[in-house]
Amino acid sequence: MRLAGRRSSTNVEDRRGQRGAPIAIGGGIGTLVLALIVYMLGGNPAPLIQGGGQVAGPGGPGGPGGPGGGPAAGVAMTPEQEARKEFCSKVLGLSEDVWTELFPAWSQVDPDVPSQYRPPTMVLFQERVQSGCGVASAASGPFYCPADQKVYLDTQFFDVMERRLNAPGDFAQAYVIAHEVGHHVQKLLRATDLVDQVRRQQPNLANQYSVRLELQADFYAGVMFHHSERKFRIIEDGDIEEGLNAASRIGDDTLQKQSQGYANQESFTHGTSAQRVRWFRKGLQSGDPTQGNTFNIAYERL
Repeated sequence: MRLAGRRSSTNVEDRRGQRGAPIAIGGGIGTLVLALIVYMLGGNPAPLIQGGGQVAGPGGPGGPGGPGGGPAAGVAMTPEQEARKEFCSKVLGLSEDVWTELFPAWSQVDPDVPSQYRPPTMVLFQERVQSGCGVASAASGPFYCPADQKVYLDTQFFDVMERRLNAPGDFAQAYVIAHEVGHHVQKLLRATDLVDQVRRQQPNLANQYSVRLELQADFYAGVMFHHSERKFRIIEDGDIEEGLNAASRIGDDTLQKQSQGYANQESFTHGTSAQRVRWFRKGLQSGDPTQGNTFNIAYERL
């Protein structure tokens, strides 16, 4: 990716070096990796994937680790860690520029869209973190917490992508961030609240609606990159392939086949590899956020 000269977002909390109790939480791409490990150990990952372990907790900005701040006092960051923070901040900055531009016009054709975009905060952490949705371990991977509207990321997940998922590359890493920001867009549009309501009232549809939510986040990630390329020419040769490969590697069917030798569609929560690639590509090609309503499409046609 061409990020030289791009601005870094100031909506970043650097909590690296802080510690908390390790309780897993669902809702992020990395949850699938942890679920894969649970499968291999013979356990049941369903509660993990569906978002268990959520408890109330603080998550305030300010002081060490506050917006734009550095890590906890006395914790020295390596040059690689600092470079990863800069990378994440720039990708977040791209998302802010794109969605801030898109929301006003989008709101003119969709009354559910606010006229102004409110960007999320990204929290960088190590090992475990306290969020508004509970305490999460790094094994959960990147996730978005609707309660505090923050994206949580331990950048060591990028190593997991490359070494365990065979999804290397900076564009693949940026796709992960853009996907989680896509969940924030859904929160602003109240799609997240709709899915939560369905989960409570019709538990038999919980997995289906989780898939729809995740595929829409993939679509919004594609939309973000479409406009980032149009505005800033950030995409280099091979970038698109990196992103599509990452989307494919984290499909439910691919991960389940790796872990247990077969795929069980009824347990899917994020979509198949083909579905994830399709919706990410659709966002990349169209750049039109109005084309991503995964909730108005027959489930078998997603």
